[in-house]
Amino acid sequence: MNLQRSDFRFSHRMRVRWAEVDMQKIVFNAHYLMYFDNAMGDYWRALALPYVPSMQLLDGDMFVKKSTLEYHASAHYDDVLDVCLKCARVGTSSVVFQGAVFCGNTLLVTGELVYVFADPVAQTSKPVPAALRSIFEAYEDGQAITRRELGAWDVLESKVSALRSAVFVDEQGIAEGLVWDRADATALHAVVCNGLGEAIAVGRLVQHAPGVGRIGRMAVTQVLRGTQLGKEVLVALLAAAHARGDHEVMLHAQRTAEGFYTRLGFSVSGDPFEEAGIAHVAMVRRLQNE
Repeated sequence: MNLQRSDFRFSHRMRVRWAEVDMQKIVFNAHYLMYFDNAMGDYWRALALPYVPSMQLLDGDMFVKKSTLEYHASAHYDDVLDVCLKCARVGTSSVVFQGAVFCGNTLLVTGELVYVFADPVAQTSKPVPAALRSIFEAYEDGQAITRRELGAWDVLESKVSALRSAVFVDEQGIAEGLVWDRADATALHAVVCNGLGEAIAVGRLVQHAPGVGRIGRMAVTQVLRGTQLGKEVLVALLAAAHARGDHEVMLHAQRTAEGFYTRLGFSVSGDPFEEAGIAHVAMVRRLQNE
C-alpha cells in the first residue's frame, strides 16, 4: 500500500516509550499492532460513539479477524508518531481498515485490519447494522456525524434525562433530587446526539435575572470528554442568550472544569464553594458587542 498522510482523516499522535524498544532503541515489530489498537479506540471517539454502550445498542460487537503489517522503516525511542486509520470498506459483516504509521513525513508501517461484526456471546457473524455503516461512510466523507438540537423540556426530556442520570447520579454520586428542578420546564435545552441518536452532550439556559442568563446542567458522556462536544453545547447556549438580548451569562462550574470555561471566555467571580458535595466556583462572561 502506497499510502500518504493526506489519505487519512483520522490520526492518533503518540510518543515511543522506552519499554517499547530493543537494545538498538528501535521499536519491536509487534508493538505496531498495539499502536493500531490504541488508535482504534480514539477512532471510535472520533465517530462520537462510546464503544461499549454503542455495541450494546447495536446488539453486536467487533472482533478482529485478520491483521497484516508491512514494515518500511523503524521508529526509535522518543519519536513522535502519527498512527492513521481509515475505514476502507464495509462488507456484509466485515469492516476493513487501512492504517499507516508516520514519523514526520516518513512512512514507517502500513497495515490492514479486518473486523467482523458478530453476536457478542456466540461470536457468530451478523450483518453490519445500517446505522453503523452510515456513520463510517459519513465520517470518511467528511460529513457531520453528530446532530445538535435546541428545544424545550417537553421535547428533549428523555434524551437529557438519560445523560444527566449517567453523569451526575451514576458517575458523580449526586442525589437525584438535585439533578432535576422546576427550572427545566422553562429552560432552553441543548443536546448533541451521535449517529445512533444517543445524547452525548447536554446543557441548559435559564433566565437568571433581567439581561442575565445562567447556563447549567452541562454534561458530556465520560469517554467523549475532550472532543469539543461540551464546547459545542456551550457555544450554542451562549448564542441563544445573546440572541434574546442577554448582556451577561453566569454559571457555577465544577472546579475540575474551570479551565474549560476560562478558555471560552468566562472569568471567576467570588470564592470557591461547595454545591451537591462538589467544589464549585461562580464564573461570568459578558456578551455585549458580540
